[in-house]
Amino acid sequence: MNSNSETLGLRRFRSFGILTVVAVYLLILVGGVVRSTGSGMGCPDWPKCFGQWVPPTEASQLPANYKEVYTAQRVAKNQKLARTLQRLGFAQVAGSIFAHPTQYIETDFNPVKTWIEYVNRLLGALIGVFVLLAVVFALPYWRRDRAIFWLALASFLLTGVQGYLGSLVVSTNLLPVMVTVHMALALVIVALFLYAVDRAQWGRSQAGTTDAAATTANLVTPVALVSPDTSGTSMAFDASATSANHTTSAVNVLAEDTKPAASVLGWLWAALLLTFVQIMLGTQVRERVDIVSAAADYVGRENWVSQLGSVFSVHRTLSAAVLLLNLYVGFELWSLGKARLHRLTQATMVIIGLEIVAGIVLASFALPAAVQPVHLTLATMLFGVQFLTLLAVARARKSPEMMVSPEAARRVVA
Repeated sequence: MNSNSETLGLRRFRSFGILTVVAVYLLILVGGVVRSTGSGMGCPDWPKCFGQWVPPTEASQLPANYKEVYTAQRVAKNQKLARTLQRLGFAQVAGSIFAHPTQYIETDFNPVKTWIEYVNRLLGALIGVFVLLAVVFALPYWRRDRAIFWLALASFLLTGVQGYLGSLVVSTNLLPVMVTVHMALALVIVALFLYAVDRAQWGRSQAGTTDAAATTANLVTPVALVSPDTSGTSMAFDASATSANHTTSAVNVLAEDTKPAASVLGWLWAALLLTFVQIMLGTQVRERVDIVSAAADYVGRENWVSQLGSVFSVHRTLSAAVLLLNLYVGFELWSLGKARLHRLTQATMVIIGLEIVAGIVLASFALPAAVQPVHLTLATMLFGVQFLTLLAVARARKSPEMMVSPEAARRVVA
């Protein structure tokens, strides 16, 4: 009964962990919608929205001087933040808070934008609950694999930090450095949670998988036991042991043949870091879009791309590097002939293809708002799949025999 309860607890974490990862990606998509629709300041305060837990639906529900009120609140909070940053040695960042031109600008009330931002916050709060429950569901791993519990706990703590950073993004009126750090931390949380779920899943698979060499040895041993000659029993056992040893050696050789090279792991790290840099550059491109669109009074959208400057050029150039690097890594992984690596490689290539199409649409059709959150979500999905691939390759290098299927082992016997 205890064993069944423990198994149920382990399975609950894996299932709930996958649900939480999906919810995090949904939040990233909604966050992209907030950014693309200019709704980031739809609620000028945090955690409430216009001082209310349920935001207003029309301007008449707000005081006449609401802009002055919320600007004063933000400035007071930012002054406190700047003093803290200066004490920590980040004087340049502290100075940039008040040097940014939007620091003293308050956005006009727009009910649609307010509720878009409010839904984003509600979803963020829900995910916070999900991550907390995931920590609770990870408790059965305390005796089995404590790293999974610590990964879940770290994800929860960083989710709290992420919520605080979200409040700073609002108080600093979408200061670029705050938006970038906010996005970077979201990717770190995704990676930690993916690692926890993948480790839990792999632990289950490893426990339920028979070692290929042992399996093949068992396939051979019965042959040695069927000899009717009692006097030859010892000889038969010797033959069995020799055959089993030869088979085990053959399987080990097969495992080494399918073991990814160390260079592949290095290139995977390079691809993952390049994707991370691309996403960070994407946040800077989005900031440039905000500046250009505001300067143009939100008209002449077809001319915005040409005014985005060098950051957009670098972002576009690096997209080619992302494609070429992942094509090379994908070729190396595909040559190993392993189903899981095939699936991960296919997912990577499909996401990159869709990401390129979305990028072309954005650059060629005046940055349509509907495509911007899709572009961001695809980029973060690429990061996630690359991270899972990295984990799979690292695991294959550590335990290459686990990549040898029983079918392959049987072919060795034959």
